Amino acid sequence: QVQLVESGGGLVQAGGSLRLSCATSGNIARITTMGWYRQVPGKQRELVATISTSGTGGSTNYAGSVKGRFTISRDNAKNTLYLQMNSLKAEDTAVYSCNAYDLTRGVYYWGKGTLVTVSS
Repeated sequence: QVQLVESGGGLVQAGGSLRLSCATSGNIARITTMGWYRQVPGKQRELVATISTSGTGGSTNYAGSVKGRFTISRDNAKNTLYLQMNSLKAEDTAVYSCNAYDLTRGVYYWGKGTLVTVSS
């Protein structure tokens, strides 16, 4: 089992910045990919960014809507995943959830999410 706990959400004005954190615990050695997703009520959850956690490469992938504004990173020593969000827009308002994928078991783990509200 893997536990994920997000933090760092809140209210920010358009153009501002926030950094989300996702603290991980449990059997994290099996995790090969982690990511951030977001969901607005009434809409489908969408991918924001992912990062490989196998090896030291840390290859990343971003949704087109956030590329150049958001940065995903990880601190292996702290077992924490981050999402630095800059130049925030009203359309970035959503619940942001942390995700971890166990390739060997084919299992996805999810945090409960943290709300980000961007006022225009």
